[in-house]
Amino acid sequence: MIRILLLLCFINVPAVFASDKLTIAAAADLRYALDDIISLFQQQQPNTDIRVIYGSSGKISTQIRHGAPYDMFFSADIKFAEQLYSDGHAATEPQLYALGRIVLWSPRRNMAGIPLSQLAQLDFNRLAIAQPAHAPYGQRAKEALQAAGIWQAIEAKLVYGENIAQTAQLAQSGGADIAIIALSLAKFPELAKQGYQLIPAELHQPLTQAYVITRHGADNSVARQFAAFMAAPEVLSIMQRFGFEQPDVAKTNFQQSAAEQLQE
Repeated sequence: MIRILLLLCFINVPAVFASDKLTIAAAADLRYALDDIISLFQQQQPNTDIRVIYGSSGKISTQIRHGAPYDMFFSADIKFAEQLYSDGHAATEPQLYALGRIVLWSPRRNMAGIPLSQLAQLDFNRLAIAQPAHAPYGQRAKEALQAAGIWQAIEAKLVYGENIAQTAQLAQSGGADIAIIALSLAKFPELAKQGYQLIPAELHQPLTQAYVITRHGADNSVARQFAAFMAAPEVLSIMQRFGFEQPDVAKTNFQQSAAEQLQE
């Protein structure tokens, strides 16, 4: 009888030591910044178990549509988050969290001071960009190259990464001499050994980034907590350290208008 009573007591005690789980799918430009944000969050919520899958926004969006068990989605282009919400695959409206920037970067040469318009004059064999078909950073790289008037001159030298992190890896491994990557990656110490050149935002559509809680994560309390945590001052400081800008509606509209005029 005593053993039965003890067993019943253990059954009725809440599992306070069990971890609360959260699965995040995120654009690859967040690889370093989000790792730091999660580490900070887990200092305050030590019983949380957070898993992150990084990839291109377009491919992640497709995976969510096909039932991938992601609780949150951080997109490098707000349009993917908006489409998921409008189609019923997201439980919350898209929440802006950053504006991304692109840079000219190479692991073997200093690109600082070299404007994009002079890229075609350099002696190199391969230029890496993310795949424009499903990676927002790749699409913006293509837009910038076209606006600078050098797309046709360098198109034959292009190699493509599946996402922006893989694009940087292509250059690191010798698969490309130069790459157009996210500023957030170029600021990571391992990649920051060589200088980079910031590409003017006016040359491309803005990289307006947003996150949603997916339909799968609608009842996940950790997802709600993490979403609220994204507005914390220490999180904004981390994002700023990695080169992300805070969204500004007027600025975004100006950039979009300028980019459209350049492409006409």
